Amino acid sequence: MPMARKSQVSLVGTKYYHCISRCVRRAFLCGEDPLTGQSYEHRREWVEEKLLLLASIFCIDICAYAVMNNHTHIVLYVDDKKANRLHDKAIVIRWHKLFKGNWLTHKFVEGNVLNPSERIMLDDIIEKYRERLASISWFMRVLNEDIARRANKEDGYKGRFWEGRFKSQALLDEAALAACMAYVDLNPIRAKMAATPESSEFTSIKKRIEHAQHGKQPKSLLRFAGNPRQNMPKGVPFELEYYIELVELTGRCIRADKRGHICDAHPILARLQIEPENWLQLTTRFTKVFHGAVGRQKTLTEFCEHLQKKRRPNLANCERLLG
Repeated sequence: MPMARKSQVSLVGTKYYHCISRCVRRAFLCGEDPLTGQSYEHRREWVEEKLLLLASIFCIDICAYAVMNNHTHIVLYVDDKKANRLHDKAIVIRWHKLFKGNWLTHKFVEGNVLNPSERIMLDDIIEKYRERLASISWFMRVLNEDIARRANKEDGYKGRFWEGRFKSQALLDEAALAACMAYVDLNPIRAKMAATPESSEFTSIKKRIEHAQHGKQPKSLLRFAGNPRQNMPKGVPFELEYYIELVELTGRCIRADKRGHICDAHPILARLQIEPENWLQLTTRFTKVFHGAVGRQKTLTEFCEHLQKKRRPNLANCERLLG
C-alpha cells in the first residue's frame, strides 16, 4: 500500500530525496512513438526549463536529473534554512512568480499600509507560502501539473498524464546520495539514448561537464562543495572532478561492448567504502533494489525511528551493498 507523503519525508533525517515521475497511457515525454511515428523530443526541453526555473524560485536545489522517454528522475536538496531566513516580502514575491496570490499579498508587496487584522491574515498566508517553498510535494506538483497541461493540450487529451503524483526515496547518507546521483546521471546511457555522459541531452551530468570544461559549476544546480570538513559550505559533499570521473568509469563498465575497470583506490568509492562490484549494482539497479529510504543501517534505523516506523525497508540490501 502506498505510504502517505509525510511518512516518507523527514528533514531531520536527511534533506536529499530522489523523486520519480512516470507517464500513463503510453504517453511520451520525448523521442519518437514507434506506433505513430510522432516525435515528442521537444517535451524534454519543457521539463528541463521548468525544473531549473522552479529551482530558482523554491528553496529546493537540484543535485541531479535525467529526462527520459516516459519518466523523469530528480535528486533534490531541501534548503529549509533558506526558507526560514528569507524575509516576508521575498517569500511573497517568489510565490507570485508561481501563482497570482490575492488582494492582500499584492497590497503588501506594493508597500501599502495594512491594518492590524490584515497583518494577522497576511502572517498566516506568508507562513503557508514559506512552508510550501521548502516542500518537495509542492515543487513536484507545480512541475508535473504544468507539463501535464501542456502535453494534454498538445495531444488533445483530458485526464491523467502522470502515473499518480510521484515516488520519492530518502537518501540518508553520502553513499546513498553518490549511488543515486550516478544512477540518475547514467540513465540515458543504460537506455541507449546516449553513448557518453557529455552527449546525454537534458541531464545534469551534461550540464556539469559543459561548465567544468570552463572551470565553472552551473548556477542552476547545487554546487559540489568538496569532501566533508569543518565549516562545510552548502553543496554536494564530493569533489566534482572525482564525481565526473566516477560516472565516466561506471558508464564504461555497464556498456556491453567495453569491459571497463574501476580502480579500488578511487577517491569517492574508497571514502564511501563501497566495493566496485556493489557499486555497479547500485548504479544500474537502484530503484529495483531499493523501495523507500536508502542508507547504511545506523542512518536508516534513526530515520525510521524519527518517523515512528516499525519496519526498516531495504535493510538487507543496504547492509549488503552499502556495508
